[in-house]
Amino acid sequence: MLRKIIFTLIAALMLNSAHAKEADDRPLVYVIPIKEMIEPALLYVVRRGVDEAARKKADAIIIEMDTPGGRVDSALAIVSTLGKSKVPVYTFVEREAISAGGLIALSTPVIYMSPGSVIGDITPISLGLTGVQELPAAEKEKMTSYVAAHVRSAAEQGGYDPKLAEAMVRADIEYKDGETIISPEGKVLTMTNTEAEQLVGEEKKPLLSKGTVSNIEEMLSKIGLENAEQKTIETTGLEKIARFVAGLAQILLLVGLGGLWLEFKTPGFGLFGILGISCLLLFFFGHHIAGLSGMEDILIFSLGIALLAIEIFVTPGFGLMGISGLILIFLALINAMIEHMPGEWTPASYSAETLAKPLMNVTLAFAGSVVLVLIAGKFLPQTKMFRGIALDAVLPDIEEETDLIGLEGVSHSDLRPSGTAYFEGRKIDVVTQGDFIPRQTEVRIIEVHGNRIVVEDCSHG
Repeated sequence: MLRKIIFTLIAALMLNSAHAKEADDRPLVYVIPIKEMIEPALLYVVRRGVDEAARKKADAIIIEMDTPGGRVDSALAIVSTLGKSKVPVYTFVEREAISAGGLIALSTPVIYMSPGSVIGDITPISLGLTGVQELPAAEKEKMTSYVAAHVRSAAEQGGYDPKLAEAMVRADIEYKDGETIISPEGKVLTMTNTEAEQLVGEEKKPLLSKGTVSNIEEMLSKIGLENAEQKTIETTGLEKIARFVAGLAQILLLVGLGGLWLEFKTPGFGLFGILGISCLLLFFFGHHIAGLSGMEDILIFSLGIALLAIEIFVTPGFGLMGISGLILIFLALINAMIEHMPGEWTPASYSAETLAKPLMNVTLAFAGSVVLVLIAGKFLPQTKMFRGIALDAVLPDIEEETDLIGLEGVSHSDLRPSGTAYFEGRKIDVVTQGDFIPRQTEVRIIEVHGNRIVVEDCSHG
């Protein structure tokens, strides 16, 4: 009896082991739904899905398509992301791939469609508060030409006839296969599943769709990935927040950098530092969730801030550390806004097209933060709310430097070693040689190096 029990247990263990091994050997497929309207939040979902599929070494990515269209800019960014994927990308049109959805589908090398589904009509439209708006002829042609160029490019990426793709944008194009008219002039091309899979050319290749399938499982069987493990990517709440945060990137940068600079100019740590750090953390959070920024960007930025702080508070003048700090901050912010290769931390490319927008945003933020600091330094000291923050501390004019040495006053705050002190009714930013000097202590200016004013305790002689 005991032998029978042991034999049964061993058989059960071997069977479980075989099932586990079979599960491990199953292909892995990532399914990324593109449904309803295409908008910026969807871009983050696609980036995450492509990135995760690359890291997990998936066998395929399936774009599950059922959309009436949406924003062209978001669709183009999705096309760019899919084009850089190292994992093969397929599209399954569940019901419709219209407008921006058709644009995305054209960028994938293999398309399958379900019975009764349609694809096409990528004509651009302008939406206003009251719905679709009619544009002047010149503006409409400009927009149509722009979209048509990107649609042709997407078709080339997917391996389809660019002229067929353009017939989905322009009504004035006739598309034929020999003598058979597929898209007559005067109509924008939209095809059913059976029309999209018709065989054309001397080689009798499918026009667009590889065939009609009822569901993703049947499609996987067609492409040799039957019984594959499917992992569906869904939109998270964090990605919805990231969409909102990424839209405020320039404002967050401006306020964040301005807040840190104002904090450097005031003693202690207070409102400006909290505001600046909070804005920059929000900036990095949004871009990290969006699949752009990594932890290395935050580390590089933090190192840049540390070097800048050392330059301002410890070493005289402004030299190598300060310049290095600014460069690191600048690079970290730019890298956090650049699209990266799926599964890697390196930028998708170092082309002018990739770098132009992040470079412009960061440059404007730096310039804007300088203006913000100047405005704050001029007007905030006059308000009651900010008088207690020591923003009204003043710096001497350069021509007064020689007159300051030897001047005696009283420390307004604890000097640890930086803070403020009053000299002849003026509050001035000062620093000690490293000693701690408590507030309301008599101090004397012993050195002046530009904006760095060094004091000593003179209360004991």
